Amino acid sequence: MTKAPTQQRGLTRRRFLATAAAAALTAGLFWGAPQAFAAEPIKCAGIYTVPVEQQWVSRLHKAATAAAERGDIDYAFSENVSNTDYARVMREYAESGYKLIIGEAFAVEQEAREVAAEYPEIAFLLGSSFKEDGALPNFAVFDNYIQDASYLTGIIAGSMTETGNVGLIGGFPIPEVNRLMHAFMAGVRETRPDAKFQVSFIGSWFDPPAAKETAFAMIENGADMLYAERFGVSDAAVEKGVLAIGNVIDTQAQYPDTVVASAIWNFEPTLNMAIEQVRAGTFEAADYGTYSYMKEGGAELAPLGTFKGKVPQEAIDLVEARTGEIMSGEFVVEINDEEPKSQ
Repeated sequence: MTKAPTQQRGLTRRRFLATAAAAALTAGLFWGAPQAFAAEPIKCAGIYTVPVEQQWVSRLHKAATAAAERGDIDYAFSENVSNTDYARVMREYAESGYKLIIGEAFAVEQEAREVAAEYPEIAFLLGSSFKEDGALPNFAVFDNYIQDASYLTGIIAGSMTETGNVGLIGGFPIPEVNRLMHAFMAGVRETRPDAKFQVSFIGSWFDPPAAKETAFAMIENGADMLYAERFGVSDAAVEKGVLAIGNVIDTQAQYPDTVVASAIWNFEPTLNMAIEQVRAGTFEAADYGTYSYMKEGGAELAPLGTFKGKVPQEAIDLVEARTGEIMSGEFVVEINDEEPKSQ
C-alpha cells in the first residue's frame, strides 16, 4: 500500500485536531455552549490494476489527491493490482476501516460485487461496464462518459487531416472506449465527410510498445491522423511526422508538435458527489456516469496550445458553437457502445 507523502505528513496533525475538537465539544456541551467542528476526513482507498500514471487511473488519482489535500479524505492506494488479487486487496482495505473504496471492476465484476456484499457499511464506487444493482445498495458504478469532448476533438481532427485517413487505437472494445471512438468519428465527419477510419485494439490497458507498433501499421496504410486512446500511439506519430488526438489527459506538453487536441476527463465531480453522499449517510447504488458529462464539469476540451492559430477557423467556430449547444442541452452527442469497425 502506498500513501501520498502530503497525506502521511498531515495525518497526525488531523488526528490531533480531531481529538482536541472532541474534547472541546465535550467541554462546551457541559457548560451549555455547544460548538461546531469540521467533520473527520473519510478514509478512502483507491485500487488500480495499472500504474497511477496510466491515463484513466491518473484521473482518479488526481481527484483523490486533491480531495485529500483539502482534508475531505485520508487517501491510500494500491497500484498494479492483478485481477486475481483484486478481491483480496478490497477486503484488506475494508478490514482496515476504509469507508469509501474507489477503483475499477471492469475485469472483476462478479468478485468485486461479492466483496461489496460482505461489507454493507462500506461505500464502493467502481468503474464498471454494468449498471448498479438495487439489491447491492453500497455498490455504485461510473465510467468516463466524455463523448462530448471526444466529439469536439473529432471536429478538429477532421479539419487537420490531409488524406482523410484516420487511425484509432484503443485498449479493449468495451463500452467506455467504444463510445468515445464513435463520438470522435462523428466529429471527424462534421469537417471531413469523406473520412475513412482504421480501428484496432491492442488487448491491454497499458502496453505502449504494442500501441506504437499498431500505430506504425496504420501510418503505413495511409493514416495521417491518429486517435491515441492508449499510450504509445503519440510516440509513433512523432517518429513518422503525423498528428494525433489525445484522450482523457492532455499530453501536448510531451508532444507539442504532434498532439493537436485532447478530450479531458475530470473525475472530481464524480468523487466529490460520492464523498458528499458518504458523509451524509445517503450513499446508495447509483450510476455516477452522468457526472462525467461536459455540462457537469466532468469533461472538457484541452487548450489548443501550440496548435492555436493552426486549426482552420471554420473548425474553431464549429467547436465553439457545438460547445454552447452541448452545455445548454440543445445538442446531444450520441452514445454508441457498439464496437467500432474500420471503414
